[in-house]
Amino acid sequence: MKRFAALYAALDATTSTLGKLDALRAYFTEAPPRDAAWAVYFLSGGKPRQAVKTAELRRIAIAASGLDDWLFEECYQTVGDLAETIALVLPEAGGKDDEVEDSGSGLADWVETRLAPLRGESPDVVEARLLEFWSLLDAQGRFLLTKLIGGGFRVGVSKLLVTRALAESAGLDPKRVAQRMMGYTDARTPPSPARYLALIASADSNDDADRGQPYPFFLAHPLLEEPQTLGDPAQWIAEWKYDGIRAQLVRRSSDTWIWSRGEELITERFPELTTASASLAGDIVLDGEILVWKDGHPASFALLQQRIGRKTLGKKLLDTLPAVFIAYDILEHDGRDLRELPQHERRAMLEQAIAAANHPSLLFSPRVIGESWETLALLREQSRERGVEGLMLKHRDSRYGTGRTRDGGIWWKWKVDPYSVDCVLIYAQAGHGRRASLYTDFTFAVWAEDEGQEPAGRRLVPFAKAYSGLTDEEFREVDAVIRKTTVEKFGPVRSVTPTLVFELGFEGIQRSPRHKSGIAVRFPRMLRWRKDKTIEEADTLETLLKMIEQPGKVAA
Repeated sequence: MKRFAALYAALDATTSTLGKLDALRAYFTEAPPRDAAWAVYFLSGGKPRQAVKTAELRRIAIAASGLDDWLFEECYQTVGDLAETIALVLPEAGGKDDEVEDSGSGLADWVETRLAPLRGESPDVVEARLLEFWSLLDAQGRFLLTKLIGGGFRVGVSKLLVTRALAESAGLDPKRVAQRMMGYTDARTPPSPARYLALIASADSNDDADRGQPYPFFLAHPLLEEPQTLGDPAQWIAEWKYDGIRAQLVRRSSDTWIWSRGEELITERFPELTTASASLAGDIVLDGEILVWKDGHPASFALLQQRIGRKTLGKKLLDTLPAVFIAYDILEHDGRDLRELPQHERRAMLEQAIAAANHPSLLFSPRVIGESWETLALLREQSRERGVEGLMLKHRDSRYGTGRTRDGGIWWKWKVDPYSVDCVLIYAQAGHGRRASLYTDFTFAVWAEDEGQEPAGRRLVPFAKAYSGLTDEEFREVDAVIRKTTVEKFGPVRSVTPTLVFELGFEGIQRSPRHKSGIAVRFPRMLRWRKDKTIEEADTLETLLKMIEQPGKVAA
């Protein structure tokens, strides 16, 4: 644990990519495979299972610290992180320096033999063991351990950097390691020394142990400038940008695997696609999007979510919410890796493969033809009516890279402007980390008519929460206003006198009976602070409902 805690501290202490890379390489060089296996899992985004509920952690820490509840809460609100607060308020571990550690136990020992057994234990046993564990560690170790216990472990390092460090320490091509890493964070297959050693095995070793292994996804960059900066439009392939589940369909030796971009194996959730894949000729790996497809058009993401959330897929659900795979790239055919081929050649091969399959659940993304950027811009304006998010632009000669890098070329996502409304800030909550001392997480409302109520009039109805989009200076200004206009406190939440108007942007909108407003929005964020508007000028619930009823018809 000491070694991994030191790595965590080193990664957290620097913003230098080279500094993080050096720390990772040093760790993987020294750590035994059993510990390194868990380190790769956590550093690559794998989530530890929560061993103790947050409320129980807090209760035990308060008792151990000797602080009053209110004082612990004030400390927590100031620090902004529960694990860090606990590490700071607990009494220093007793014993000599060489005893205040973890008895030589490594990360794997802690996770597998100490933390995992806590789940399901009685409160008395949990408390006794937690106090024992904390007593064995210094502040740095207690902080990390509490993160793992609470299931909230995160660290400022990308999976791409972890992959690079592994590749460099093992003397391998990063692309090979990246492919081996696909699916590594699937919680259904715990980390093990064997899995770790497979990641760093020599290049001439057998890579066919898992025939269903996908390739790392190539990700697009948002196009923030005018498309004319890309040069001749004839050099670019334009396609619609669908709003579904990014996935790879892997067909090898008559077996099929479907992987999400989040590296989750989702084959069993889409049985119709497994059936459809049998019509593909030979071994093949396709990159594309899974959508619910109705009446020849993509349905809303909300309907796709109904498929994702169901554990049992009955015939009625499969009939009413049929899924299709929209392929837009071919990565492998009959054992040949095609990623180094130019985009236009891969596309020709893709179209041929899908046409030969001739299955209604397997489609390829059609080209959007426009002789000029102006023509493409006009077509892009039809996106919402078509049920898509905008256009994808791919250079005809680009190769298929890894992650969101410029390796091999660039894919651009040219999305339509977000929906936007002017709304009123009504609740605020403090942020976390460096924003722990500021109110930065806001709840916004729009006006609704008080039908059937006396006296008649308008009321503010909350509909969305957002915490991003403002500058640090603007957050400080808003924080000052919130503190001056607070009406009530509900734990960490403050109710404020409505005075501030913001333009809120979001990517999608749908009806939702679970929300008080009757609607839910996707990916809300603040576009700007409307200091030029009064709260009376904010938008209405009717405006939001029109966005649902008439997509593309309501001005954003």
